Amino acid sequence: MEEFYAGVTNLSGFIWGGTWNGAVVLPLAPMVVVLLGTGLFFMIRLKGLPIRRLIPAFVTLFTGSRKASTDPDAKGEITPWNALSTALSGQVGTGNLAGVATAITLGGPGAIFWMWITAVFGMAAAFAESSLAVKYRETHPDGHIHGGPMFYIKNGLGKKWGWLGVFFALGTIFSAIVTGNMTQANSIATAAEAAVNIPTWISGAVIAVLAFIVIIGGIKSIGSVAGKVVPAMALGYILVAIIMLILNAEHVPAAFMSIFTYAFGLEQAGGGVAGYAVLQAVRFGVARGLFSNEAGQGSTAIAHAAAKTDDPVKQGEIAMLGSFIDTIVICTMTALVILSVKGEFVSANGFVDYAWQSTTLQGAQVTTAVFSQGMPMGGIFIAVALALFAFTTILGWSYYMEQAATYLVGDWIAKPMRFIWVGMVFVGALQQIDFIWKFGDLANASMAFPNLIAILLLSPVVVAMAKEKGRL
Repeated sequence: MEEFYAGVTNLSGFIWGGTWNGAVVLPLAPMVVVLLGTGLFFMIRLKGLPIRRLIPAFVTLFTGSRKASTDPDAKGEITPWNALSTALSGQVGTGNLAGVATAITLGGPGAIFWMWITAVFGMAAAFAESSLAVKYRETHPDGHIHGGPMFYIKNGLGKKWGWLGVFFALGTIFSAIVTGNMTQANSIATAAEAAVNIPTWISGAVIAVLAFIVIIGGIKSIGSVAGKVVPAMALGYILVAIIMLILNAEHVPAAFMSIFTYAFGLEQAGGGVAGYAVLQAVRFGVARGLFSNEAGQGSTAIAHAAAKTDDPVKQGEIAMLGSFIDTIVICTMTALVILSVKGEFVSANGFVDYAWQSTTLQGAQVTTAVFSQGMPMGGIFIAVALALFAFTTILGWSYYMEQAATYLVGDWIAKPMRFIWVGMVFVGALQQIDFIWKFGDLANASMAFPNLIAILLLSPVVVAMAKEKGRL
């Protein structure tokens, strides 16, 4: 079994870091090249549309979303607002807390810079995949909308590319199990056990029941709950993070600058050390960035395909806001708090000034330690935030897995999948799933690769839609 663990670790390291057995074998990792390259390609082809249309996209979200949702000619099941909220329910999760901390502890503060780059280029990919998802979605006999990468592969690329759609659907199921269900449930259960000594089986049962109440109603129920809960929890977290930064204002400028200095190895001594440090920053920044905002992964396109709209371009612009909100706003808040709160944090050789420098704290422990140090009841706040973030991720990913399963075997599997999903939630809460976490990056890649291939092949369609609407 240890050899299998090592094999998974090596494969993940090669895909995301260009390493094998800890040694650098490629100057740039395959996933980094494909992900950032695709985002850059669309940013250029779309002439910087995600940056140019950022403010108009927010205006459309707040003023045009209601109009589109009441249009009798617009197909879809949920409002554009709820589609974005559903997508954000999957995006805003443990990656915004544990993922950011992991990126910093393993890749240094510079990893945050590469998370930003992933998000900016990812906005272009998000626009492409979500506009395609709306254009090529299907309405099945039962009246439900089905869309996402597998459908724009099927209807946009044709039957000869059917294998790619199957590959993506299988990757979605794999990723849903690994990153969208069991690890999320386990994060909630273990946090509850550590904070208030609630047995994991009780937490697992409660999470499963609450998830069932929401997802049994399908995308309309998920979208309705997400449309209310996700904005509230995101704003609440941002406000508390701002308070933390105000309380530690004297350290914030240095924390912000460290992101840039570490991103290019300026803090490290010697060319070889600096080069390795930059490689680590890129690897973990891009990997954690994708884990958090899912840009280019194709998952959020499944949610946006269900939006009540007849304008793929407008929904694509709304979709790209997800990457901005998730990474540029929420992840940055977490990063600045971690980098600016100074104190005495336990490490293997005594104490360190900053939690991210500790060799004993990992993942969510870093974030929890920082908030506990920085404000009263901060640890409890993070436990609650982690639970909410993880729970909404479970809701969003339940729909993604359901859509993938129905694509593979038919609509009849939808309701049985909801029961299977909540059962997996309970099981995930009880397990020691360190090994499953090792599959996280592989799961993300199993979706991203086929999706990125598809949107690149369909890039002429994306550009044509943007031109038709006067965006280019």
